[in-house]
Parts: sequence; structure tokens; C-alpha cells
Amino acid sequence: MRTVTLADGTAVPVLGQGTWQMGRRRFRRRREIAALRLGIDLGMTCIDTAEMYADGGAEEVVSAAIAGQRDRVFVVTKVSAPNASLRQMPAACAASLRRLRTDVIDLYLVHWRGDVPLDETVEALEKLRAEGKIRRWGTSNFDVSDLQELGPGACAANQVLYHPEARGIEYDLLPWCRERGLPVMAYSPLGQAGILLQHGTLAAVAQEYGATPAQVVLAWGLRQPGLISIPKAAHPRHVRANAAALELKLSDDDLRLIDVVLPPPVRKLPLAAL
Repeated sequence: MRTVTLADGTAVPVLGQGTWQMGRRRFRRRREIAALRLGIDLGMTCIDTAEMYADGGAEEVVSAAIAGQRDRVFVVTKVSAPNASLRQMPAACAASLRRLRTDVIDLYLVHWRGDVPLDETVEALEKLRAEGKIRRWGTSNFDVSDLQELGPGACAANQVLYHPEARGIEYDLLPWCRERGLPVMAYSPLGQAGILLQHGTLAAVAQEYGATPAQVVLAWGLRQPGLISIPKAAHPRHVRANAAALELKLSDDDLRLIDVVLPPPVRKLPLAAL
């Protein structure tokens, strides 16, 4: 599988697995765990979660999925903005470690920017890294101005919403990160509630390749260098389809067609987020 290389030389698969809305229903737990395990077997070893997903339930699903194979997986989780302080972050991180049943988090992200001063958040993150609780840290839902205020340093990645109907980052954030070698993680890369996947043009392109609209959308995003995509899938069929999207390369004509119906930004837009 293709990889994106972090600043410290760590290679992360360009296609990982998301877990938003996992862990909310006990009766779905076995299927969710099986889906994540299948994804790992197919090379999607970067798994993204957060303390706020199902109030920690998603982290518990991840812990069950990676049990016995922790060394194969690059674990990403997030601290919520209210917990991103010197006082609150140590306890939040400890709770995530406990739910994940691991002694270290590979990438710890600030889920969104809140009221805690940014320099205090960085100090708390660096303290956790010095203590060996996290290997590296990054941001989520940070725009260019936020990253500029953060300044040069140890930020390892920035996770943002990105799909064909949410292309605002192409105007400034994506090139800004690329110029600085800062990987971008795309969350909800298939859109929300399946609406994007019903788009007629995407369906037509998919038919041309004998693919699904979801595979076209994933391939569309993965054309970007330095980008890691983390779709969520809780069914084996969808997991396998996501993995197969890596083999799909859209033509320049197809990309231009998508640009016509889902155009790129022509000006700075507010950062889209969920």
C-alpha cells in the first residue's frame, strides 16, 4: 500500500479506517470489531478514533480490534477542546489509553480549537510526549491561521473534512500543508448520509470503471499527495471495496468532469467541519 511519510520518518498508509459512530450500540460491536480487523488485514492499519466518539465507546471497539496485533496498527485518537489544557489533558489521555488498552498513542490530535490558549495546549501535548504517553501530536479542524499561530514545530498532521462537496481546503490549506510537508488526514471522505454517493456524475464515472461511486470518491481524494483518507466502514463488503479503491486511478478527463459539477474553490472559504 502507498504511504505518507511523517516528519519523523514514520510511514502511514494513505488509506486508513475511521470509527465515528462506532461503539454506540452493543449489538453492533462484534460486526464493527470484525470490520476493523478485516481492514487491518487488508493493509488499512491506520485507525482513527476520539474520546468523544460514543463517549469513549469507539476507543473500546478499537481496543478489541487491535488486541493481539497492536504493533501492526497506527492508532490515532483525539482530545476534546475542553480537555486540551495542562490540567485536563493528562486525565483525558490516561482515559483514552485505558479504553484503548495500550501504553502509548501513536498520534494524539486536538479535536478542535477551543478556549484553551494554544501555547498551553502545546505545552500539555509536549509533556505527554516527553512522558512517553504519546509518540507524536497533531491537530484537527485547524485552518491556515490556526496552524500559523501554532508556528513551526512538532505538529505531525492536520485532520480536516474533505470530499468532492467540501473542497475549500484546496484553495489554501492543502497547498500550505503540502509546502511544509505536513500530512493532511481527510475525515468523512465519502460525505455524510450517503448523499454524495448518489450524485449522477459520480455514478457515471464509476460505471465507466466497473467501480462504485464510493470507490470513485476515495480515488478522487487519494490523488492528492500527502493525504491520508480515513473512511468508516462497518460491513465487510464496504471494507473490501474501500481497499480496492487504491487500485483505481481516475483519468484527467474524469477529474475535469467532476470539477465541472463539483467545482474547486475560487476564493477563501470558512473551514468546513462536522
